Amino acid sequence: MLALPDFPVRQRDFLLEILRAITSQLELGEVLRRVLRASVIMLAGQVGIVALKNQDDGLFYVRAYSGINAEKIPLLNEKLREILDISATGDYADLETQLMAMAASLSQELKQAVAMPLIFANNPLGLLIVFRSYQVSPDLNDVQILQSFAFQTAIAVHNAQLYERINQERQRLAAILQHSGDGVMILDSALNILQVNRAFEQMTGWLADAAVGCNLDEVITWQRIEQDDLRDVLAQGWFQQKPASETFYVEGDLLRRDGLIVSLGITYAPLFTTEGKPGNIIANIRDITNFRRAQEMQNVFISTVSHELRTPVALIKGYASTLNRQDAQWNMNVVHQSLAVIEEEADRLAELIDDLLTASKIQAERKVALQLADIRLDMLGEQSVERFSTQSSRHQFALSFPEHFPAIQSDARRLRQVIDNLLTNAIKYSPNGGTITVGGRFTDHNVTFFVRDEGVGIQDHEQSRIFERFYRVDNNLTTKTKGTGLGLYLVKAIIEAHNGTISVKSTPGKGSTFYFTLPRD
Repeated sequence: MLALPDFPVRQRDFLLEILRAITSQLELGEVLRRVLRASVIMLAGQVGIVALKNQDDGLFYVRAYSGINAEKIPLLNEKLREILDISATGDYADLETQLMAMAASLSQELKQAVAMPLIFANNPLGLLIVFRSYQVSPDLNDVQILQSFAFQTAIAVHNAQLYERINQERQRLAAILQHSGDGVMILDSALNILQVNRAFEQMTGWLADAAVGCNLDEVITWQRIEQDDLRDVLAQGWFQQKPASETFYVEGDLLRRDGLIVSLGITYAPLFTTEGKPGNIIANIRDITNFRRAQEMQNVFISTVSHELRTPVALIKGYASTLNRQDAQWNMNVVHQSLAVIEEEADRLAELIDDLLTASKIQAERKVALQLADIRLDMLGEQSVERFSTQSSRHQFALSFPEHFPAIQSDARRLRQVIDNLLTNAIKYSPNGGTITVGGRFTDHNVTFFVRDEGVGIQDHEQSRIFERFYRVDNNLTTKTKGTGLGLYLVKAIIEAHNGTISVKSTPGKGSTFYFTLPRD
């Protein structure tokens, strides 16, 4: 058996004082330091360690030590694994041999090791070992006192571990709360604000120091609300008894503290006390400004596409019905003109459908399939200008390419789609005519293509959004021109699929220039 210390009965008061000091502390590191200090004093030892069980791998690791250097800890951890393997077999003689080997590995002066297992509710928490330079045989009283000390120590360690886990969970929840992308607001039963996070501050313009302590109505001021507010449902009996009814959702336009307007959706969830009484209300706040904007854009898009589809279909049906009349004889010129209109409108339908399918595929796959070959952008530009110059008598077209413009690896069909879209927009948004210049330049590393018009231009605040899906510039001309808001979105996707970039420079009333740059390699 292990040699135990000679501990006089008159020192019981000292033991009780130590136990009170240990159990009065909840911070685990401090508890272990007090336990170790008391153990070394009680046993008149020179070295002491406290090892705790790791919940992940079930092994014991030194968590506190006294009388040794830190570089000894890895060796002690290895020795602990050997000791625990022997403990599982119940061979106590071999266990004492291993403890003495551990003592010898620390110092040749250590002659005895006193080990006290820390067990709580039949669950091994750890091991307390004190090494000393002499041997003393224990009596029954010593054993009982040490057993009592080990039991009380295990309780203190267990409580400290619980506190540590609770504190870690509290810190984790606090970090989640503060760094959540959604705003969080905690209210008491009187709707006073107890806590908010950073996202709340950014959405509402209220800093936490100013918001905490205020009533909900002082901070959440709706300019427009789409249904009953929280106070209305509270008056109807929500949040009165457990279990609560479902969470309550409200959305509308909020007046921020700085006077700006933001669209928010707030989900209120009730939180009850253990007695089932109303406690707190947790509010999860989401900025739905972009969602509403996208929804509005999509509604406009659906309306526009419906119109864009209806017009060519009506023309095709009208000309086909006219040609099919049995009571009329049409000369060949009328027939050819009518068929030309039908063909042109069918092409328009096919182009619109192709744009819709391409946009849908880009959204689903996040990429554009390319078929690469050597092409020259200056030649593609010349071909597009030649086609478009016959479509408008009010515009003049100019080419501005340097000599020896290099070929690049790219998808000719896709880049032709880009150029045609830019030229279509240049004509569309230059209702008074003017010159449309198509040109480019190159360096050793890339080529740049541009389309410049002298049209109405684009406002500064809209230039960053014109490449968004469904977005159309908000001006009087937009309502008079055809378009789905997909053209520049597809242009940007195609250019980025080529590892290129696209941008615009524009001055309202003086025109716009669209640039895209592609790598030569």
